[in-house]
Amino acid sequence: MKMVIAIIKPFKLDAVREALTSVGIEGLTVSEVKGFGRQKGQTEIYRGAEYTVSFLPKVKIEVVCDTPVCDQAVEAILSAANTGKIGDGKIFVVDVEKVVRIRTGETDADAL
Repeated sequence: MKMVIAIIKPFKLDAVREALTSVGIEGLTVSEVKGFGRQKGQTEIYRGAEYTVSFLPKVKIEVVCDTPVCDQAVEAILSAANTGKIGDGKIFVVDVEKVVRIRTGETDADAL
């Protein structure tokens, strides 16, 4: 099993969710996060004063899936979240050793 973690622009969340659903992903976790990469934040003007926003709002999506579906999930996120501009985000793929469904005690693929 794999965990796919994607950091994307907030306005792309619905498109990414639909793309993941279309490849068979049945559940995901979404968190509002802040961060920066090569974008290095941005400069804004508030009440006439200029200031720098170091951490930009992003959305973090976490999906655990069977290994064969992982590549499809990554491709779905890539196609749905891409704007072609800096700050589109990143995708991380991590091995998952074990999954347990708390309610039933099911493990691994049965718990997904």
